Amino acid sequence: MPPAHESLHVYREIAHNALWKQNPILGQLLGLCPLLAVSSNAVNAISLGLATILVMSLANFAVALLRGFIPHEIRIPIFILIIASLVTVVDLCFNAFLHELYRVLGIFIPLIVTNCIVLARVEAFAAKNATPAAAFDGAMMGVGFVWVIGLLGALRELLGQGTLFSGVEMILPGWQGLQILPEDYPGFLLAILPPGAFFVLGLLIAARNWLDWRANERAKARLLAQRLHSA
Repeated sequence: MPPAHESLHVYREIAHNALWKQNPILGQLLGLCPLLAVSSNAVNAISLGLATILVMSLANFAVALLRGFIPHEIRIPIFILIIASLVTVVDLCFNAFLHELYRVLGIFIPLIVTNCIVLARVEAFAAKNATPAAAFDGAMMGVGFVWVIGLLGALRELLGQGTLFSGVEMILPGWQGLQILPEDYPGFLLAILPPGAFFVLGLLIAARNWLDWRANERAKARLLAQRLHSA
């Protein structure tokens, strides 16, 4: 059993990779179909993201738990069967308890089965690692997905309609969305159409690349300073 500090380092590395370094959207450009279609407002985007977190963490847990019993030759069909079973449960729960939101999200909940993010993490990580680490990796990859799709949805909703969290009453009855911009704001239609999603996503990726570049430059400067000091 590895020392506690080594285990903590492993989990920190998993979280950093999922949330930033290997973010499924900003770093790997996976899951673009639901990203572009559902992120027209924050509530829809975050709701689908939370469903994805649940499916990813449970799928990784199940595959890591059963990996010793899964023949290598047929692992992909079995992985898809496990993911599809979990997505069916989530889909039925949305229909039963969040029916209005279920009607809005429509086909995109069942389409989590075909989301490249889920199958990629099951194949690349869960099938090769212990159960706790696999479940944590699935949850963190889901969080990495939800913060990007949530931010994208919030930006598109704000630019397109001048509101935030419109439709939150579908999840929390009695709550209302926020009117951020003046009520006579005409709206920016392009922002809530699929081309607007491409533009906003491109800006987010550019911002991430710039932050990474700045961090690398600072690291190079610190290394150079240390070498000069030691010399």
